Amino acid sequence: MNRRQWLLGAGMATIGAAASSIPSVAREDIAATTPSPAPTDQMIPLSEYKPKSMLQVHETHVAHARFPVIDIHTHISEARKYDKGVAITSEREYLGTPQELLEVMNRQNIRTMVNLTGGYGDGLKEAIAKYDKAYPGKFISLCEPIYEKFLDPNYPKIQAETIEQSYKAGAKGLKILKTLGLYLREQITSGPLVKIDDKRFDPMWDACGQFNMPVAIHISDPVAFFTPTDQYNERYEELHFHPDWSFHGNDFPTNDELIAARNRVIARHPKTQFITLHVGNFSENLANVSENLDRYPNMTVELAARIGELGRQPRTSRKFFEKYQDRIMFGTDATPHGDAFPQQVFGDKLYEIYWRFLETEDEYFDYAPAEIPPQGRWRIYGIGLPDPILKKVYHENAERILRLKS
Repeated sequence: MNRRQWLLGAGMATIGAAASSIPSVAREDIAATTPSPAPTDQMIPLSEYKPKSMLQVHETHVAHARFPVIDIHTHISEARKYDKGVAITSEREYLGTPQELLEVMNRQNIRTMVNLTGGYGDGLKEAIAKYDKAYPGKFISLCEPIYEKFLDPNYPKIQAETIEQSYKAGAKGLKILKTLGLYLREQITSGPLVKIDDKRFDPMWDACGQFNMPVAIHISDPVAFFTPTDQYNERYEELHFHPDWSFHGNDFPTNDELIAARNRVIARHPKTQFITLHVGNFSENLANVSENLDRYPNMTVELAARIGELGRQPRTSRKFFEKYQDRIMFGTDATPHGDAFPQQVFGDKLYEIYWRFLETEDEYFDYAPAEIPPQGRWRIYGIGLPDPILKKVYHENAERILRLKS
């Protein structure tokens, strides 16, 4: 027995002897005055737990972006009809009027909003007329695939021709929703899932390269969406309220499989520029995103709806922005009146959080304008980018990729 063990044993013996010498009535008095843990039936539900931080830190209010901004990831319109996650019509539903959008844009120093979900056919033409042509330079539309023709034996050719038609109508690029890889099936809404690198889409990727139309591609979701919704899932609350967002089990591919399939497409089409949305769809693993950026020169990223991930790893994120400053673009996933999703609802509060994250070194602040953090119960830290990098992220990189005038 060493000295520490002997002292510990002697101390415990002394405590035990002292306790036994206290009269029983006195011991009862002590027990009566000692607070006991609250019984489990008095515990509040997690949904009602809204802790207020006691941390006293500097708070910076950034009222508008330091430099003009191109928000390369917004949703001003969307398909009017969906069937099991697949758009089945070219008709558009408009989520915000140009006037209400411009009011916020002017206050926040947003030069241009890029509407990724412009659609195709007549719906695309209508969206371009309503926004792009009516307010030149303020709005830009991207087109989408025509999945309703997927069962046609000539679909590859039809899809490539639709890209050309969209280009002539004024679309500046192509948006791929996670429909491809997670929703589109061999019979459109039934049968096996169609893989991202299915060669029937090769003419579409090539057409985008031919017309210098970048592909904004979203193929996956936060990695927690591919794991069980249990006590270990850091996004348990989010998935509890949106169980249809879970891609765990059934016949869904894993996050790694989706990224590998996307990478095969990027490698197979080196003349086509790919904007891998949401920080390459793997913001939880910037080492993986870096590896892919190093491997594929035709790959870029944007940061929409992922400052919650970037901001909780501020030192790693800062290094990432410094290294890939020419290949990162600004985006938010802003959706007018999308009140159910506070991390992307269009408005002043949303943008001011982005400016604070990018322009300041503030500590421990909310990543979304919500009482309860919507994606996970944590807060973020600013990365304080220098002006030359801010200019590139805010507008210069998007100007180059979308071939816009400065």
